[in-house]
Amino acid sequence: MIPAGVQVFVAVEPVDMRYGFERLSGLVREVVGLDARCRALFVFMGKRRETIKVLFFDGTGICLFYKRLDRGTFKLPDDVPTDAKSVEIDELQLEVLLDGMQSVTEDSLKKPRGRPRTH
Repeated sequence: MIPAGVQVFVAVEPVDMRYGFERLSGLVREVVGLDARCRALFVFMGKRRETIKVLFFDGTGICLFYKRLDRGTFKLPDDVPTDAKSVEIDELQLEVLLDGMQSVTEDSLKKPRGRPRTH
């Protein structure tokens, strides 16, 4: 579904994960300076970096991919300039980012995320 060689932009500042298609499309214009329908992928992370949304246009409409990690956090690329609003990454960096394998500790493997269940 996602073509090879596509441009990928990651917003540096976290966003409210309640945002949907319209607000994220507006952020693409504000943060990256592009139209959400330009066939690039736009990546947004939540405040705790446990959730991520990817916005992209597939030629027929805007798609929204949403992922929440069970353990660990998503991590921005290492070489992001301090004044940057977004950073462009390649497909390999996107794959590593979506894997979310950063910050997994032995303690986090033992403890489930979220509130304790009550019956």
